[in-house]
Parts: sequence; structure tokens; C-alpha cells
Amino acid sequence: MVTKPQPGSIVKIKTQKETLQGTLLESPDSKVILLKLSSGYNIGIKKKDIKQIKTIKKPEKQNEIKQINKLEKKQELKNIALIVVGGTISSKLDSTTGAVKWLTNPNELLKFYPEIKDISNITKIEMPFMIASENMSYKHWKKIAKITQKLLNNTGIAGVIITAGTDFLHYISAALSFFLKNLNKPVVLTYSQRSSDRASSDARLNLICSAKVAISNISEVMLVGHSSINDDFCYAMLGTKVRKMHTSRRDAFKPINTKPIAKIWADKNKPIKILANNYRKRDNNKKVKLNIKFNENIALIKYYPGQKPDFLNNKYDGIILEGSGLGHLATKEAKYNWLPKLKKAIKSGTIICVTSQTIFGRVDPIVYSPGRQLAKTGVIHLGDMLSETAYIKLGWTLAQTKDPKKVKEIMLKNISKEFNPKLGIEFIN
Repeated sequence: MVTKPQPGSIVKIKTQKETLQGTLLESPDSKVILLKLSSGYNIGIKKKDIKQIKTIKKPEKQNEIKQINKLEKKQELKNIALIVVGGTISSKLDSTTGAVKWLTNPNELLKFYPEIKDISNITKIEMPFMIASENMSYKHWKKIAKITQKLLNNTGIAGVIITAGTDFLHYISAALSFFLKNLNKPVVLTYSQRSSDRASSDARLNLICSAKVAISNISEVMLVGHSSINDDFCYAMLGTKVRKMHTSRRDAFKPINTKPIAKIWADKNKPIKILANNYRKRDNNKKVKLNIKFNENIALIKYYPGQKPDFLNNKYDGIILEGSGLGHLATKEAKYNWLPKLKKAIKSGTIICVTSQTIFGRVDPIVYSPGRQLAKTGVIHLGDMLSETAYIKLGWTLAQTKDPKKVKEIMLKNISKEFNPKLGIEFIN
């Protein structure tokens, strides 16, 4: 019988077929040893197949992990602030269970990636809550916006980095794009697909590039992340024109219907390359204002063939309908025809906007008769605006006014670069 070392130990296991090394985890099966490989994957090995198991390194005790409790400061570097609110980037491996858990101290990010301190001084770290992005609501977005505004209006801080979960990060970036008015400095959101303590984590490049953008001249709400699956460089992408396009790749986020704002390398001596020149410039004399009103009585609905419009009977203040490529919905056959119920819902005061399911390109009510029929009901076609951004903007707009004419005027106004006036081929290839 093989004696199992303590969970959390790094061990080398020899079987009849191979030799494996990894972190020993707690196993729910007494006949199986569970091992986390350096690749991040967990495998089970039957004890009866093990010829030898050797402890390479015993698990670290908590008091052996040095925390950075005092933030260091170099006079020649600019100061930035870090807001930590959850996600994989704010987690680390539990060597006992093999699962990831939240960092108990956000300073640990600096322990994992000390290179950040060669680019800028992180003089302020805020951790208002730790929560997965799917559990956030507009209340959490408001809290992030309030903290961000306060930091941006601090004359001693050059920019702000926000770390959060990937799945709904583009909702947070869109919300901040509308909540923060008169922006004066960079606001950078970033992420990782693998926990920060893993050697293969994408957090290192994302954080270092984010620090470079945070001290740059680009005064926008941006999402910064890998440009490809390799650790070569990052893109800075506009907060209202970015979307998560892959479940697990390092380059999960892509700019949609627009170019990245900039290209960033980890090398502190290599300058940022600007790719789109229509960005707002830093103005430290400005004071950022907040407009965090939000109406949550709205819905984002994806249309599918054969869908009945019955949900329009529910009393929403506003609805984003994700229609066909050009923004069409069914307009024939009494059972599926959306036109009568759309007219009734709009007449009763519900604001209904249409976006496209295709991600790239734009809705157009003029090309075909179904689009023209829909336009006559009073629906608002939102050009190339992303559905997620449209959802955020509608909730924000309906908190300002419920007057249909004013709502339409605001929804069709380009407030945070959520629209493109015209899409060139370079944006959709």
C-alpha cells in the first residue's frame, strides 16, 4: 500500500507506464490519488498502479507566504490605483482541494507580478467586494463607478486599473462608459483566464500592459488583454465596443466593428503603439462627474425563428431585441407576427430597440420590407451598437427620462463611442 503524502505537496509519481509530477490534491476516492499537473489539469491515478511516490516539496504554510502590506513608492514613477472586485485574476490555487479561491489580500497580485512596480507605483488598492461577474448587478457597477470617480479626481493618481471576472466584464466596461462623465484619465479593466499564481497565467502580461495604459495619455474606459493566445502583446479596446468571444482563450476579448485603440508590449522601454487616433486625451484639470442612475426594469431578448411575441405582455420599461442580421423579426402569419404586439407595447409606453445577432455589421430597417414595417411600429434600430452595450445604455437612459422622444434622441446619440457612423471593410474583416 502506498502512503499518501500531505495534500498540497509537490510529488513525483512513478507508475508502470510513466512518471508524473504535480501537486497532490484531496481525493474523494480512497483508491485514487488526485494530482494537479503543471498544465493546470487534474488527473486521477489508481493507487494499485503506483510503483513509487516521492515528495519533492512539502506544502507551504500560510505564514511562509510573504504578503506585501506596505505599498512601495519610487519617486520617478507615476502613481496608479487598483480596484479588485473578483474573477479568476483575483484568485489562487488552493493546494489542498485543487480549486481556486479568492485572494485574501489584493497585495498578493503584486507578489506574483512584481514587474508592475517597475512601470508605476500602485499607491492605492481598493477591494469593495469579491464576487464572480455573473453575480453582479447594476448596484455593483455603481459602487465600482463611485470608487473610480474618487480615485480619478485624486490629483496624485494618474490612472485606475480594475480587475474583474471575464464573463461579464464587457457589461462593466459599458456601464462605466456611461456612468463616468467628463473623463480625465485612463480607466483600464483587465482579467485573466487562469488564476494569478499559476505559471501559465495570462494575468502577468495583462496586468503589466494595463499598468502602461493606466499612465498613458489615453483618457478612455478600456479593456486591456491578450491580442492572441501567445504572450506577445496586448490590445487596449474601447469599453463600449468590446465583447468576450471565446470561453477560455487568452485573447477572449475582441474589439467589435472598430479598431483597438492601442498595442502594448510588456517591455517597459517599448512605447505604446496607437492604432486609433480618435481617443480622448488626458486632462488632469478636469473633474470626473457621476451619473449612475439606472432603470433595471428592462430586458435583453434574443429573437429566434418561431418565437412568439407573448413576452411583450410583460410590463417592461424598455427592451433590447436582438433580431436577425439586419434587425428583422417575424412579420407574417398571425401566430408569429410581431407587428401587432410591438405596436401595442410601444403605444403603452415600452421602449423597444433592435440590435443584430451577427455581432459584426449593423442593423438597417431600409433594405427590406420587414425592416420598414418594423420601423413603422416605433422600434429604434441601433446601428452597429452591441446588444450588451445597448442593454446598459437603455437602462441608463430610462433612468434619465421616460419621455419616448427624449429616450429615442439619447439612444441614437453617440455618447461613449458606442456607434460607428459608417463601417469600413477594415472593421469587419
